Amino acid sequence: MLDTGPSKSRDTKLSGNKSKKIIQDLLRQADVTIGGDNPWDIQVHNEALYDRILRDGELGMGESYMDGWWDCQALDQLTDRVFRGQLHNFFQNNWKNSLHLLKARYINLQKNHRAYKVGHLHYDVGNDLYKDMLDSRMAYTCGYWGNGARNLDEAQEAKLDLVARKIELEPGMKVLDLGCGWGCFAKYAAEKYGAEVTGVTVSREQVNLGNQMCENLPVKILLEDYKNVTGQYDRVISIGIMEHVGYKNYRTYMETADRCLKDDGIALIHTIGGNRSKTTANNWYTTYIFPNSALPSIAQLGAAMEDLFVMEDWHNFGPDYDKTLMAWHDNFERSWHKHKQNYDERFYRMWNFYLLTSAGAFRARTNQLWQIVMTKPGTAQPACRLS
Repeated sequence: MLDTGPSKSRDTKLSGNKSKKIIQDLLRQADVTIGGDNPWDIQVHNEALYDRILRDGELGMGESYMDGWWDCQALDQLTDRVFRGQLHNFFQNNWKNSLHLLKARYINLQKNHRAYKVGHLHYDVGNDLYKDMLDSRMAYTCGYWGNGARNLDEAQEAKLDLVARKIELEPGMKVLDLGCGWGCFAKYAAEKYGAEVTGVTVSREQVNLGNQMCENLPVKILLEDYKNVTGQYDRVISIGIMEHVGYKNYRTYMETADRCLKDDGIALIHTIGGNRSKTTANNWYTTYIFPNSALPSIAQLGAAMEDLFVMEDWHNFGPDYDKTLMAWHDNFERSWHKHKQNYDERFYRMWNFYLLTSAGAFRARTNQLWQIVMTKPGTAQPACRLS
């Protein structure tokens, strides 16, 4: 907790009081009280918070939480209320967010060396941390709880099975996995179906551990940007890369999938999606969690696949990400004692903010989780409408 110290002037105090009233009135619309007793209420430790939020918007909201300026017993519930009440639009209305949007508009944030930034900042943060947070296969994407999964391991196994069945995977097929993570699907496809899988990722740590986990299997995981992949494959999939592709590159992604997919093949995209077309993501998330990221919309992906693919199925199970994120958070909290010597308190608060506010966004139905099955024109329709 930081000491705010005495006010420098009467004008500063009046400004702070005005800022506090603005934030109080705004939060009241979502039934959120500053200093209240509900788990979703906010407890403020530094009165400078209100000016900081008005100045820095969503970036200031996240950074001030990391700095210990405020707390909330249930960040997921708070975020759910903020999004349902459309209050997030207010927090985006500041000069720093405008600068963030201009940068995304005029610079290809995912081009060349920038494509590897998210690997270094986020996915290379520590394999041991991820091992304890994720399921036994280390799937760092939404699990599938719709068929009665009782825990995270079952939900992730069900997701991998769902993908394999949707692409009609068969023994001996060559599969390209764009953004393969630690190789969870590659390992599953090789073990369960006898497939030969090539995966690419921009994370060195994922390459090193993924190849160890897939040892003695027909799996090859490479440190490579998806744009540079070559070869011909029976199936081309991506489970969680589209969020890092960027709106300037959606067409490039589709052209890559088209170039690498055999004429009678099947492609699948598993991605978080947004309800509105945007050019970048939340400023706090792109600063601290996923650099240069953005959630695609239906319109953006539809335009990108035009004249290249037939969209065979578009499956939304976004509410399952709420369950997945809460399970990750439970695992993170339970194992934190093993890792806190390697990370500081600010990282701990950052990671909590990331996991819990993400869960709240899916609970409010602001974010979706899509699985999209595609084929090339003239290909027989696969039986991909599965659950």
